[in-house]
Amino acid sequence: MASNGVSVLDMEKKSGVGGGVEDVYGEDSATEDQLVTPWTVSVASGYTLLRDPHHNKGLAFSEKERDAHYLRGLLPPAVLDQDLQEKRLMHNLRQYEVPLQRYMAMMDLQERNERLFYKLLIDNVEELLPVVYTPTVGEACQKYGSIFRRPQGLYISLKEKGKILEVLKNWPERSIQVIVVTDGERILGLGDLGCQGMGIPVGKLSLYTALGGLRPSACLPVTIDVGTNNEQLLKDEFYIGLKQRRATGQEYAELLHEFMCAVKQNYGEKVLIQFEDFANHNAFELLSKYSRTHLVFNDDIQGTASVVLAGLIAALKLVGGSLAEHTFLFLGAGEAGTGIAELIALEISKQTRAPLEEARKKIWLVDSKGLIVHSRMESLQQFKKPWAHEHKPISSLLDAVKSIKPTVLIGSSGVGKTFTKEVVEAMTAFNEKPLILALSNPTSQSECTAEEAYTWSKGRAIFASGSPFDPVEYNGKLFVPGQANNAYIFPGFGLGLIISGAIRVHDDMLLAASEALAAQVTEENYDKGLIYPPFRNIRKISAHIAANVAAKAYQLGLASRLPRPQNLFQYAESCMYSPLYRSYR
Repeated sequence: MASNGVSVLDMEKKSGVGGGVEDVYGEDSATEDQLVTPWTVSVASGYTLLRDPHHNKGLAFSEKERDAHYLRGLLPPAVLDQDLQEKRLMHNLRQYEVPLQRYMAMMDLQERNERLFYKLLIDNVEELLPVVYTPTVGEACQKYGSIFRRPQGLYISLKEKGKILEVLKNWPERSIQVIVVTDGERILGLGDLGCQGMGIPVGKLSLYTALGGLRPSACLPVTIDVGTNNEQLLKDEFYIGLKQRRATGQEYAELLHEFMCAVKQNYGEKVLIQFEDFANHNAFELLSKYSRTHLVFNDDIQGTASVVLAGLIAALKLVGGSLAEHTFLFLGAGEAGTGIAELIALEISKQTRAPLEEARKKIWLVDSKGLIVHSRMESLQQFKKPWAHEHKPISSLLDAVKSIKPTVLIGSSGVGKTFTKEVVEAMTAFNEKPLILALSNPTSQSECTAEEAYTWSKGRAIFASGSPFDPVEYNGKLFVPGQANNAYIFPGFGLGLIISGAIRVHDDMLLAASEALAAQVTEENYDKGLIYPPFRNIRKISAHIAANVAAKAYQLGLASRLPRPQNLFQYAESCMYSPLYRSYR
């Protein structure tokens, strides 16, 4: 209890280092040579300390620490430093031939030794990102029931209706800054995986820490289980979720509303809630409903849009002209497609000072029924209506390409092999350097492969994809495909919101993030045909994005952390979590 009779647990959280979360015990502000106390509920020692992932260092405990914390005999006698532990684990990981085995080994490490997990991920980001994130995380979600070992995150189901606030209080950490939440209805391009979608929030939040520098204790993965319509899962005896068909309508809306209110009540106004992999009809509705009252962000709609816009801005140096001079054709008019289209239109409108409606006319969308045109207006879902332009109906993508003659072709359909040889050849026929973005995840759902894009365009295409592809050699020249990965944007974007104490997300912040990412592409990258910078510099890139987003929050009057730091880039870097071990008293 504090001297005024108020429990220290209930006192207001102050801002501090490590992603803007108060560093109560000085663990993150301590330098490596300063001593910290390994607190749990009491001081952790002995067997308990070895089983506490926040403080466990394995064989890296020093002789002095082994004496002080009753570890003698509980560990082999060797003392290995963190670098040597990392070297050994990377050697072991590379022995696995099946990506899912690597994923499981990484998840085991996260549950055993948190700091070593993040050091591995940060130091080997290009190699390990496809393991903890797309494409491997997709397979992990499909098999989540059979590989399930220990619960990660919070599961909120219809059984908890009326008790969600109590459930949130069961989570051991109190200073939460970011929540990633899914209802598992549209996991990547794999469809309804119900409760097994938890792999996505867990994976995203590990990237918030590794790439954006938020403290692991400030991150909360949540799955909202309202049932599943996946017959295979309903019949699966090992399925870990509710075995009933999905709740919809009022029952669904009430559960989500209770969750949103409970989060605000428990964690305050400035907690960022990231919606992840909700089905189209719910995704747009939730974003529109809560963007006025909560700090919310939908990665599928806004994150994808921001990373694609960054790639397009960067690509202008290779293809020439301004955004407004290009014509865009999308295959796919769901969350990603319409989200990207809207952000491109906003940027064109900002650059040309033309009305948004005018800017939208440069952008065409094809859905499962063909080109979205004015004559289809009556039957279109609300979010597709702004894209219905005057044109004769066209049913196939190839005919749409030949008729619209786009300079940029973007795939966000979730359907693989849809950019056929004929489509790519048609794009090449009227473009010197056709810009082709095959964004659907995982790799199996990509509209075309890098090799197909470069081969069919005779090496002229500028190509980027949602999932990673290996470099391609064509006619003696090596082409390195870019990856339009949301992981470029959301960690830095979230960090920017947190360091500024933003209370709402504004579209201008997304534009600021795109511009910051595009500015990180160097001449050396352009020479290889890349329109995104390499991932190995991701923490610096995230700090630049965070600084740009925070600057925009202050400019718009949406920042609450005052006074504004003088150098936002340096401040963002200083707030980033370090995975290096601490020395214990």
